[in-house]
Amino acid sequence: MAKTEKEEREIARSYERGEWKSVKNKHAEIRRYQSYAREALQKTSRVNIRISPQDLGGIQSRAIEEGIPYQTLMASVIHKYVSGRLVERRSI
Repeated sequence: MAKTEKEEREIARSYERGEWKSVKNKHAEIRRYQSYAREALQKTSRVNIRISPQDLGGIQSRAIEEGIPYQTLMASVIHKYVSGRLVERRSI
């Protein structure tokens, strides 16, 4: 059983249990998330980098788990780092 199939079944069960609620002002929420998507997808520069095959494989695996292209995941990580929203986990 694929991880995605399991997650989809969990979402369906959650919906059937009535755990999903409508948001107030749905159209405003849709516009807000559309704005986020436009900003995230707006690409005007191209960058080429060299990374290890292990890192690339890890990024590709994480992207599959998230259901997004690996290039989008890489751009998101860079954006979060630059905007100060990427937080380093410290081992204890």
